[in-house]
Amino acid sequence: MDRQIEIREALDPDETAILRVIKAAFSTDEEAELVTALLKDVSAEPRLSLVAFHGDEAIGHILFTAARLETMAASPNCALLAPLSVAPDAQGQGVGGQLIEAGLQSLSRAGTDLVFVLGHPGYYPRHGFAPALRLGFDAPHAIPAEHADAWMVCALRPDIIGTLRGKVACADAISDVKYWRE
Repeated sequence: MDRQIEIREALDPDETAILRVIKAAFSTDEEAELVTALLKDVSAEPRLSLVAFHGDEAIGHILFTAARLETMAASPNCALLAPLSVAPDAQGQGVGGQLIEAGLQSLSRAGTDLVFVLGHPGYYPRHGFAPALRLGFDAPHAIPAEHADAWMVCALRPDIIGTLRGKVACADAISDVKYWRE
């Protein structure tokens, strides 16, 4: 990849550029509407919103929002990655991976224990994610058996997997069942 990429926390003035990237990446407005809702949702706090720039052009975005294990009295610090967006002309160049790694590093420094994602099972394991259902972590809504491996978890604290289990609860804006169909 020959692009120089800058990744930083998103600022309010970045919102229009971020929404443009999301709409281009998904070819629909649904994910952009979800991000707008999550950015206004107090139940999504704390959150981490990172944007990737090539020069002055936004080419990628990733959003992590609050999550918790609802079956535990004292839940570990959890986050949900949703969505990851890369502009079509920047896809396949490592931008998404850089956003994931920057996000995981920042969350780890902030004390996050587990990060969950419903995503492509051929992509996210490259970044430390593993099938969550097999490890005892249920999604907020049932995942069809043929997509079970799309529900994944990444442990940011050593030795935490195997000591916890339960159903994940997420922010109100993303709790609708429509977001949980792969």
